[in-house]
Amino acid sequence: MGAYSRDTNHMKKPLLGTALGLSIGLAFAPAAIAEVGVSPTVWGVRTDKLEYRIGDEDNSFAWEFDAWVGNDELRLVWKSEGAKIEDGDFEEMDNQIRLQKPITDFFDGFVGIAASTPDGAPERYYGAFGVTGLAPQWFEVEAALYVSKYPYLGAEVEYEALLTNQLILTPSLEVSLPLADDPAREIAAGGGSVELGLRLSYDLIGRSVSPYVGVNYERAFGGTADILRDHGHEVDELTGVVGVNFMF
Repeated sequence: MGAYSRDTNHMKKPLLGTALGLSIGLAFAPAAIAEVGVSPTVWGVRTDKLEYRIGDEDNSFAWEFDAWVGNDELRLVWKSEGAKIEDGDFEEMDNQIRLQKPITDFFDGFVGIAASTPDGAPERYYGAFGVTGLAPQWFEVEAALYVSKYPYLGAEVEYEALLTNQLILTPSLEVSLPLADDPAREIAAGGGSVELGLRLSYDLIGRSVSPYVGVNYERAFGGTADILRDHGHEVDELTGVVGVNFMF
């Protein structure tokens, strides 16, 4: 999150190798699924955020997308989320690879692995266990437990309010709750962080291309906020955003 430290130490991460490995996995997944007799196989990519953020101190590029391959019974999903300061470091870099399977009419359960590799901070790797789907009133929700030496709970909620057939207002909420101290990352157990967003999009070409504008707010709480203050960092950040989402 933007509220965390923005260390200027330009540590080189194997991001290209990670992305290439995940891409290769997605490319060969149809053949693997076909071998066990599961068909038909489909694939898709959807961005939830692909934007430029304008802040008081720094501007940044941010993204969040899902890429999947599989069918109604089993999917292999690559989820990526991150942010890069303009002419600077990757302050966020999170990737997950997961197997996702329906557990009810509206929810999938998933298991997988997750990697967090921002610049200027120690790398962290987790086992991921959670659910994702549609709650009553068509809220898109996801909740997961990330297991490692530094475990945490993560949850996301998003709602698309149709103002017209093409104009959509999307409020969103993302919460992260650490369950153990991680001093190297300026995180305290129980000191959660919250990200609130409000984006207004226009479906230019169906749901395939949707430019949008909006605002994004991030805030750290509890012991994490205390650590950030002690180190001279801000505990919150408000940014304006402009971006475009794709679905194919």
